[in-house]
Amino acid sequence: MDALSDVLKVANLTGGVFLHAEFFAPWCVAGRLSPEHCAPALGPASHLIIYHYVIEGSFRIRVEGEDGNELVVGAGEVVLLPRNDLHLIGSDLSVAPVVGSDIIHPPKDGGLFSIHHGGSGERTRMICGFLGCNSAKGNPVISTLPPLLKLNVEQGGAAEWIRSTFQYAAEEVSAGRVGSETVLAKLSELLFVEAVRRYAETLPDGQAGWFAGLREPFVARALALLHRDTTRRWTVDDLGREVGLSRSALADRFIRLIGVPPMHYVASWRMEVAAQKLRKTNASLAQIAETVGYDSEAAFSRAFKKAFGTAPATWRRSNS
Repeated sequence: MDALSDVLKVANLTGGVFLHAEFFAPWCVAGRLSPEHCAPALGPASHLIIYHYVIEGSFRIRVEGEDGNELVVGAGEVVLLPRNDLHLIGSDLSVAPVVGSDIIHPPKDGGLFSIHHGGSGERTRMICGFLGCNSAKGNPVISTLPPLLKLNVEQGGAAEWIRSTFQYAAEEVSAGRVGSETVLAKLSELLFVEAVRRYAETLPDGQAGWFAGLREPFVARALALLHRDTTRRWTVDDLGREVGLSRSALADRFIRLIGVPPMHYVASWRMEVAAQKLRKTNASLAQIAETVGYDSEAAFSRAFKKAFGTAPATWRRSNS
């Protein structure tokens, strides 16, 4: 398994649909979704990724505190907020915003929540949804994505079937047909993966960060090895021999691109894997410790408590 697939798997993405919205210019809404709002659909999720898919019309969007980072999103496009930042969305962002939660209408007959808001101008229709995941801070994909990520699902290739399926599901929602929400929930997971893949493929040269590491052959090989075998007691010497670089050369490249030494990275990643196993399996602490490369349950427990602030058994009870 490649490193990107491994990270996305451990993130344990689960999708849900929030609402079907119709806006009429001029309009502006301030929004952020809390995990508590989505608990009925997702169960416990420590982090949310928000998306807005445009069926008709267009809107502007800006993350609060990100001056100059304003996007225009049109029909057939989806914008994702990987860190669920507070954001403004509207036909005109200079209009005094309303709070999103104040204009949401509850579902009727088992349908979606809905919004019907604005003036008498051009209409914009969209589907707003969310993805739950286990962690953002410790996940090297989610923590290093930009605050806004736009994907044009009209642009052929592998995205064509996503576009057509999303359009079909959106029309199903509008018609109030049973099962539409389930289709959209699963599709939202695929949309996020596609957006991340495109972001990685189009990253400019000279960038640093986890995605830049995937494009550097030696660092990418090192990441793949570390993710493929978390039980191995890695050293930088071993890793350097495997990828064909000296210890110092690999460490220099890894630190320059990823931001931390290889052994710091693998230690952090082991804790992410351990957290997933604590949440999703009934494996004993000793078994999990062995899976993530620790010689003893005690050593694993100390490392886990340092990373998460609580003992693994206590963390499991709160997060399973």
